[in-house]
Amino acid sequence: MIVDTVAGKVEGIDRGGVLQFRGIPYAWADRFCPPEPPAPWAGVRDATKFGPAAPQNPSPLDMILGSSREQDMAEDCLVLNVFTPGADAARRPVLVWIHGGGFTSGSGHMPAYNGTSLVCTADVVVVTFNYRLGVLGFLQLDGLLDDYAGSANNGIRDQLAALRWVRDNIADFGGDPQRVTIFGESAGGGSVTTLLACPEAAGLFHGAIVQSGTAEILLRPPAAADVAERILHQLELTPATADELLDVPADEVLAAQTAVEATLLQTRPPTDGSGPGYLQLPFQPVVDGDLIPQRPIPAIRAGSAAGIPLVVGTTKDEWNLFMLSELGRGPLSEERLRRRVERLAGPDAVDDVIALYRAVHPEASSNRLWCAMVTDRMFRMPAIQLAEAQVGNCDDVSMYRFDHPSSAFGGLPGACHAIDVPFVFGNVHLAGMEVLLGVVDEGTLQLADRCARAWLAMAQTGRPQHDDLDWPSYDLERRATCILHRKPAVIDDPEGEIRSFWNSRNLH
Repeated sequence: MIVDTVAGKVEGIDRGGVLQFRGIPYAWADRFCPPEPPAPWAGVRDATKFGPAAPQNPSPLDMILGSSREQDMAEDCLVLNVFTPGADAARRPVLVWIHGGGFTSGSGHMPAYNGTSLVCTADVVVVTFNYRLGVLGFLQLDGLLDDYAGSANNGIRDQLAALRWVRDNIADFGGDPQRVTIFGESAGGGSVTTLLACPEAAGLFHGAIVQSGTAEILLRPPAAADVAERILHQLELTPATADELLDVPADEVLAAQTAVEATLLQTRPPTDGSGPGYLQLPFQPVVDGDLIPQRPIPAIRAGSAAGIPLVVGTTKDEWNLFMLSELGRGPLSEERLRRRVERLAGPDAVDDVIALYRAVHPEASSNRLWCAMVTDRMFRMPAIQLAEAQVGNCDDVSMYRFDHPSSAFGGLPGACHAIDVPFVFGNVHLAGMEVLLGVVDEGTLQLADRCARAWLAMAQTGRPQHDDLDWPSYDLERRATCILHRKPAVIDDPEGEIRSFWNSRNLH
């Protein structure tokens, strides 16, 4: 099948009645520069193979969602993939996926993100894409290299370029550019939240799904400048020689990135929140007053995404994924638990936090209490705050919690971070997913069908509810939350006492 795009013709492949167009350039960019429209090409471009992933270091994401490192990596990585029932004039709803990976890893062509199952379940078009990562996508060069101001948000600019490509081209692939829903998990969910607050994204999408993603830890310019200084130091450069960054081989850039990440992970965050520190990502979007004028939650509360239907939620045990080795050992000592809680919540809240979580989770070990605390502080509360911010600007806001646990590793992961991804794509059956999910039985398959159809319903109607899944809208009185499990249920304000406590802390 050959399809015309603005830049030229592309030829894809048919896989079981689903047309796939792989590795289509949506933009190009020199290092640290904003993306530009793709250069036109003559003839028909082969779109049967996935393009290169963005340069990145090895990541646990490779193991649990399928490796992106099986493909080549290159800085010329701004490509996308289209899955469609037909390149015709049908004007189908479009789902555009933004991958996760902490803004440092992943790609749009990882096996868990294959759009074939969604396309086979409903009459939709699915788009996945790559964007620049880590130093090469999110390094702030303002004040170092004047010609590269704004480089800290180039990864977000790539996402905007991909959405503009969808706007300008998707009708030729059977999609409707006026019915585009963006969805993403982890850093992809944070990207969706960022785009909801980004003026340049206005009109590029019409619905949003945020899975386990928060944009409330976006860096401030001083913190981003600190990260850039550390990268320069690691590469034995100075502000006076910063222009040499343009020529440093990508593998050396990645090595410096790894070293800086390791250092910052152990850094105690400043009390004023001005710098990167414990539990914070050093490479991510920056609230620069330009592309991202202000922090997303206040912007969304003020109406930056008015009228855009929203689904937002988390998994029940997000932080377990990052604590697997520790969960397999003995419980934390009381002293270690208290030190961690002090860094998470502040010294004045240690006793209150521990008492609250022990009351809500009386059977939990100390390390599982810690996982529950970080899950709430870093994922669940920002998700609730996002829903609260959008409720006054759109009637169609829906909240969920994904509770289905993994049986892998003796059940240690629980309903951990990223476990929902193969469910919403309908890909729990794919080879390799057992590393994350454990045993895939009939109940798993049924839940995957419900989840995938909910995401498809969102794309089609603006609401995730369907004939096999009750899912009321979220409001500030009832706070109805859909619990996605083998037997889905709706719970009003789950663990409301914990929500009230964290809200009282005025988190930002």
